[in-house]
Amino acid sequence: MIRMFRRSLRLQWVAALGIAVAMPGLIATAATPQQATQTSLRIDTRDGNGRTQATLSMTVIGADGQPAAGSIAIQDRGKPLAGFVLDAAGRATATIDLAGGDHSLSAVYTGDPAHLASSSEVAPVVAVSGSTADFSVSVAPATVSLKQGQSGSAMVSVTPINAASLTAPMFVTISCSGLPDQSACTFTPENLEIPVGGTAAITSSLVIATQATSLAKAEPNLKRGAQPIALAVLLPGALVLSGIAFGARRRRLLSRLVLLGLVAFVSVLGTVACSPLYNYHNHGPPHNLPTPAGSYNVTIAAQSSNGVTATTHNTTIALTVTQ
Repeated sequence: MIRMFRRSLRLQWVAALGIAVAMPGLIATAATPQQATQTSLRIDTRDGNGRTQATLSMTVIGADGQPAAGSIAIQDRGKPLAGFVLDAAGRATATIDLAGGDHSLSAVYTGDPAHLASSSEVAPVVAVSGSTADFSVSVAPATVSLKQGQSGSAMVSVTPINAASLTAPMFVTISCSGLPDQSACTFTPENLEIPVGGTAAITSSLVIATQATSLAKAEPNLKRGAQPIALAVLLPGALVLSGIAFGARRRRLLSRLVLLGLVAFVSVLGTVACSPLYNYHNHGPPHNLPTPAGSYNVTIAAQSSNGVTATTHNTTIALTVTQ
């Protein structure tokens, strides 16, 4: 009974010690909630060729006066247009095309583990209207966060402008650039058709796929790799044996044959054993590398051509990859 009591007392002492050690960390965690943030948006517009370009300057500052990190989205009356990654100073600058008409733009900060989300004041913008057929492009959601190995989706919208002036359907091809290594994007469909007189937005589904570290490794195909090695060893050996059989008295000829065999051996190893194909067959493919963690501005381009001139409009999606 005394031994059991001592054992119970020892366990209680260990548990109390563990709580005492962990308590400061728990208190510190509970004492550091997410900070409030303030998001500001400044817009400078420029009209040209029947279009309005808006240069956006966005800034997010925490309650402590320090810049925030993460992603920010531009919305027009609550509809996402594009997303951008904040730099180390908590800022992002970009230029977007605006369709003709009235717009109400705002910047929406999505937050991060240390900062709360916030929105800027709504800024009204009036864009000029042209007379030629055109289109605008947007993406929703404008910010995507993925862990390595995950895939995420968004919807790309192409909205016709002055499609009534078309004499034939307008075809728009969508592509992306700026992806990190070990990742890919696909569009379904990749080609969109704007009909004559069309006014409704046409959509395409975007899927961004990332890659995680793979520990699996294929077993090498030793049968295919063994044959060149066998030839590399047997060929010089056969030459040497042939030299011996030809006659031991002719040592000079034998020396030449031995030298020739060594040269052949080294040549075969250089062309076979050191080749990538040999390495693949005998050692298997290397481990898959993961998509690097970080934040990226992925550009989505929508392009149309009438055979003479090409029209391209871009939007941006903010991609965050975590481990």
